[in-house]
Amino acid sequence: MSKTKVLLVGESWVSAATHYKGFDQFGSVTFHLGAEPLVKALRDSEFELDYMPAHEAVEKLPFTIEGLSQYDAIILSDIGANSLLLHPDVWLHGKTVPNRLKLLRDWTNAGGGLVMVGGYFSFQGIDGKARWHRTAVEDALPVTCLPNDDRLEIPEGFRPSITGSKDHPILAGIEGDWPLLLGANEVVAKDRDDVEVLASLPQDQGGHPLLVVGRHGKGRTVAWTSDIGPHWLPNSFVEWPGYARLWKNVLSWVSKAV
Repeated sequence: MSKTKVLLVGESWVSAATHYKGFDQFGSVTFHLGAEPLVKALRDSEFELDYMPAHEAVEKLPFTIEGLSQYDAIILSDIGANSLLLHPDVWLHGKTVPNRLKLLRDWTNAGGGLVMVGGYFSFQGIDGKARWHRTAVEDALPVTCLPNDDRLEIPEGFRPSITGSKDHPILAGIEGDWPLLLGANEVVAKDRDDVEVLASLPQDQGGHPLLVVGRHGKGRTVAWTSDIGPHWLPNSFVEWPGYARLWKNVLSWVSKAV
């Protein structure tokens, strides 16, 4: 039986630090991957995951529908729109390239499964710099992004509220209270018959959408507005048995495997 092919785009960053020790100082640079919990959850499963870090996606995310169509599902996580718009040929050499935001929309419309996961460079992001608002990718998502910084920082934690049908395949096998989360991106669920908010923040935290499903043409779409791992998604959530079940359910549903 062939596996469901999934592409995870983003979830990486480089940090530069300067260390001061009296008169002296030195610098250091470190590279980080943020999706190890998901990689671990999908290991030895029915899913074949390709992990394309943000810096690689700038040049390597396919520029054709045919290239994207090798995947059943594509996850955009913590990567801003600029990374897919400003290819070096555009940014450095003033040349034209295909618009991959439009290609992702059209690939979804043709039957692909598109997922956006929350983070500082997801939806609209920190200082509004992720800038997915009013893009072709937003057209395909089941939610609308805000035009400004959309972070909901909740250091005291919040427990997700299940607001959709418990019979939905994405919620299958997930029992009891969900662990606490520490933040999310604020979005607005689209007012359409095909859109369903399966989980939300509690009303005392605004009741904002957390897990939203919808359709775009022949494709399916999912928005998960919290993180894929720490910090918004604490270790207690990662270690919860429902974490792996949730993501397997999301990918099965969005790729039409169920």
